[in-house]
Amino acid sequence: MKNKRRKNILAQTKGYRFDRKSKERVAKEAIRHAGAHAFKHRRAKKRDFRQLFTLRINAAARENGTSYSKFIGALKKNKIALDRKSLSMLAMKHPKVFERVMRQLTR
Repeated sequence: MKNKRRKNILAQTKGYRFDRKSKERVAKEAIRHAGAHAFKHRRAKKRDFRQLFTLRINAAARENGTSYSKFIGALKKNKIALDRKSLSMLAMKHPKVFERVMRQLTR
């Protein structure tokens, strides 16, 4: 039982360097820290991507003569339910379609 647990811990530290991969006590601590950072960074990743989407939308909106906040405000006012991720993709990969969305708002 103890050997199985040790084997499992050391399997989780595969690829780590120095004692963190081979000594049970150090490996346990490394796993604990890695888990905490992984949890924290999964949350941060969502925040970072939303920031990136906002940046892309703002750039495309300014090319079409308005600001990000006015664009998002107009979307909400006209009850157009497009999320920032899809707006960002439109702005980046399909600028003509994004421009059409912009024209839809100015009518």
